[in-house]
Amino acid sequence: MVDQSSLWDAHAAATYDTPGEGMFAPEVLGPTVERLHELADGGPALELAIGTGRVAIPLRERGTAVSGIELSAPMLARLREKATEEEIPVVHGDMTTARAGEGFSLVYLVFNTISNLLTQEQQVACFRNAAAQLAPGGCFVIELWVPQLRSLVPGHGGTVEVSEPGYLLVDTYDTLAQQVVSHHVRFEAAVDGARGARIGRTPHRYVWPSELDLMARLAGLQREARWADWDRSAFTADSRSHVSVYRKPAKSSLD
Repeated sequence: MVDQSSLWDAHAAATYDTPGEGMFAPEVLGPTVERLHELADGGPALELAIGTGRVAIPLRERGTAVSGIELSAPMLARLREKATEEEIPVVHGDMTTARAGEGFSLVYLVFNTISNLLTQEQQVACFRNAAAQLAPGGCFVIELWVPQLRSLVPGHGGTVEVSEPGYLLVDTYDTLAQQVVSHHVRFEAAVDGARGARIGRTPHRYVWPSELDLMARLAGLQREARWADWDRSAFTADSRSHVSVYRKPAKSSLD
């Protein structure tokens, strides 16, 4: 089993933030924060795998009280350069087991992060842990990509997901184990006519939307909505990602 904390080391923490670009671009971050603020509905929010605070900091600035859980000490240290413990309390621990409290109006897990849990058992545990920390009537929100197995050419186990100047992303699949490894190739500037490259690899367990729905049911949650993006656009058979909202019943069926 891969130690996920080792993947998010000091180098990853130092290079994670790309202000104004990529997942930090206003057109990406803005709708994410606005939708989460609406879903929190004035109550406190908990971010699982809070990282360096990409979403938590602007969400707090928008007016939602945010706490977090984070496994990586270097990522947490980077967050602490931007927000104090009083501003954004964070529990250092695994999002499948660590608890930051109870009574949250919103628990959220963005940018494909649930796929960092490499077994179905861990992913189910994450749902149950999120549900346990929600207030009755609260919601658990997940942002996740849709597996692109239709892109696999017969006899080939990989797909080129991104090809642009200076960067190449190749995903290789093990469809029996429901595993994918993302190979990130970043090309360096030429020195004396030679150009090198730096390669990073991240493993994931891909999850079908219907499988997420079953995990939610096991945790006592009900699916309320599924969108293709944070703008609430319709989720279709061609969507490459989704935002799914699961609601904790306001009252137990036994009440």
